[in-house]
Formats: sequence, structure tokens, C-alpha cells
Amino acid sequence: MSIRRPWAFWRRTQYVLGILFLVILVGAGSFFSLRGPATCFDGKQNGDETGVDCGGSCTRVCSFEVSQPTTQWARAFEIAPGRYNAVAYVENANQGVGTPRFSYTFKLYDADGVIVERKGETILPPNSVYPVFEGRINTGLRKPTHTVIEYEQPELWLPASSGREQFRISNRELSDVGTLPRLTASMQNTGVSDASNVEVVATIFDSKGNALTASQTVVEALPARGTETVTFTWPNPIAGTLRSCEIPTDVVLAIDLSGSMNNDGGDPPEPISSVISSAESFIARLNTGDQVGIVTYASSATIAQSLTSQKNAARTVVRSLEISPSEEQGTTNTGDALYRAKDILTSDAHSMDARMVTVLLTDGLATAPGEDPEMYAQEAANALKEEGVSLFTIGLGGNVNESFLTSIASSESHYFKAASAVTIDQIYRSVTSAICEDGPAIIEIIPKTGTFAPLE
Repeated sequence: MSIRRPWAFWRRTQYVLGILFLVILVGAGSFFSLRGPATCFDGKQNGDETGVDCGGSCTRVCSFEVSQPTTQWARAFEIAPGRYNAVAYVENANQGVGTPRFSYTFKLYDADGVIVERKGETILPPNSVYPVFEGRINTGLRKPTHTVIEYEQPELWLPASSGREQFRISNRELSDVGTLPRLTASMQNTGVSDASNVEVVATIFDSKGNALTASQTVVEALPARGTETVTFTWPNPIAGTLRSCEIPTDVVLAIDLSGSMNNDGGDPPEPISSVISSAESFIARLNTGDQVGIVTYASSATIAQSLTSQKNAARTVVRSLEISPSEEQGTTNTGDALYRAKDILTSDAHSMDARMVTVLLTDGLATAPGEDPEMYAQEAANALKEEGVSLFTIGLGGNVNESFLTSIASSESHYFKAASAVTIDQIYRSVTSAICEDGPAIIEIIPKTGTFAPLE
């Protein structure tokens, strides 16, 4: 007969439960030791990290969790012969996330390939478009026609609490565009913390939004709620670059009065009568702040009117122009006309805030002085353009050397072909449009700084 001992059964049960509890406790400890707090710096994905040393409780944001930067545009702007400022507008669309290490490479190209590369590193704050700037890039004798910026996905992304919205820009003022340009503005730090080493880029656009030129400055310190004047400069005039009609123009009309300008006959004689009428209309379309001078030329050149803002007086001078009988069989001294235009535009009457323009009209060949009058005119054109003058040329009729007139003009687009006298007025209107366009220049000033979460 067996004797039941319940106490022994319950003791064995307690042993089994104790062992199970111990196994569970050890397993849980092992699990939490493997899934504990992320280390964030050991080059491994552990803890609650969503990537290697990023995400979860780590400060670093994983690159696969953010949108990659995108380039809106990149351009290089000539600031001096063989010297360029390169600018790219790069967008970081991530809200509250930026990178303090944005590495990039600018490449400037011409038809033969890469001219030069420039590498750099900057910050990329969150939630906006920011300029990336490299200044005074040397291209030697080659002129870049295409600019690109290259960069890989940044490896370091961090929470960032500030961007361009931290600053307010006001009181923009552009001056001395025809000599040593200077742009000033007031920059206010609207944030509650001080800002330091703020990169500030100023880009000037035409009224259609095309970038024309850019400059950069750095504000070393700007206290919270403080305001400072920021200044941007250029080493050479930019008046010829800014086509806004807000920039005044000093323009010289060089009008051919050689004998051939009577050859179409008529009463009054053509094509000179149409040229005079169109030149009058051109002067009437000039803006209030513009000045005009008149040069006439045949065997030699004469300053008929120095720079003046009195448009009616200048129109009277043009209306009185006539061809001297002695020039009916004379020559055409194009070079002297350009030298006289240079004399006018470099005189004390020239406004330092004005762009300089010369519009030369001829119906024939350069035939004076000496054995190579075209070379003489080319030298005169070069001297004029070295002063920062935009040179437009108009070839009237079929007896002109178009390749020569194109070569002395500031560019191919600065040469106009007038097939006959009836087209002269439209040509002058085209020149007016080429000199300035309706609408003000757009000045965009973007500060770039960021407060990034520290890596701990």
C-alpha cells in the first residue's frame, strides 16, 4: 500500500518553476544586453539604431532617412580677366535636418573640356535653398561656357535648429556699378542666440530671374537680436552686366557722315535722312538718368556733342547733321570715331554709376587711316572695350564688311545688320532693348549658418 506525500509533489513543482524563472531571467538579461542603449560610435548597428551609428537614440540621422540635396543652377561669373566667381544654388528640402559637412567640387568647362576644378566644404542648413560659393577662380586665357557642381550624398546629417529664416535683410543699396561696385544691406539676427561665421552671398538677377553676378562676405559675429551692415564688392564694373533700366546709361552715338551716306539719292537724301530721324528717336527713348554724346566721322572724327542729360539739345544736334561736300569723295575713319567715343566716355562728365555704351553706324568699309584701317579700328575698339564700354555696331546696306563689324563689337549679338534705311529705326529700337530691360534688377542676399545638434 502506497502512502501519498503531497508535500513532496509541491516541492518538486517549486524546483521546476524556480529553474524556469531562472532561465527566463537569464534570457531576458541576455536579450537586453544585446538590445540595450545604442553606442553610436562603434561602427556597428546595435541597440535601437536604424543604421550603423545612426537613427534611434543616436544624434546622427541616417542618410537613407533624408532627401538628397538637389542643384537648382550653377554658374561662373567673370569678375576680372581670367578670374571668376562660381555659385550654385543647392536645395536641402529636409525639415529640421542639415549637414555641417557638405563637400563639393566646381568644374568650369569650355568647348575643349574642363578648364579648372575647385573643391570646398561648407554647411547645408535645413529646409531651403542655399548658395555654395567659390571666389576668384583662375581660368587663364580660357573662358568658361558651362559650370557644374558635383557632390556625393553627405555622410553626416544632424538635427539643425536654424537656417536662413533666422535673419532679416533690408535696406539694399547698390552703388558705383560703373567703377568699383559696392552693395550694402542691413542684416538682423532675429534669433535668440548669437550667430558666428555667417557666410552671406549676394546674387544679382535680371528681371527675368537670370543670375548676372554674385559676391560673398562673412560676418564673424552677430549677436541675438542684433543688426549689422554687410558689404559686398566687385573688383571691376558690373554696370554693363546689369541690364535693368534702373542703372543709368552713358551712350555715344557714332554716325557715319561719309559721302556714301548720300548715295541713295532723294530729297532729303538717303540713307542719311533716315539715320538722323532714327537717331533722334533713339535719344528720345533714353531714360531720365541717361546721358548721350554724339560723334560724327568721315575722313576724320569729330565730337559733335559731349555727354549731356539734355535730350532735346542732343536731338537738335543730330537734326543739324549733314554731309560735307568735301567728303563726297572722302574716306571713312572708323578707328578715329571709336577713339573719340572713348574720349567722351572717360571724361569727367561720365557718371560713375552708369554703364557705358557706344553705338557705331556705318554704311561702308573702314578706309582710313594708313595701309590697314581695319587694324587701326580694331585697336581703337579694344581700347574702348578695355574701359568697360559695350560696343554695338550697325552695318547699313550691302557694302559693309560684316565680319569686321562683328569682330569689333562686344559680341556677335552686339552686331546688327540693317538691310536698308527703312530698317534703321527698328535696329535702334533693338539696341535700346539690348542696353536695358524693363523691370528692376533683383538682389538676393542669403545668409548661411546653422545650429547643429552636437555628437555625443
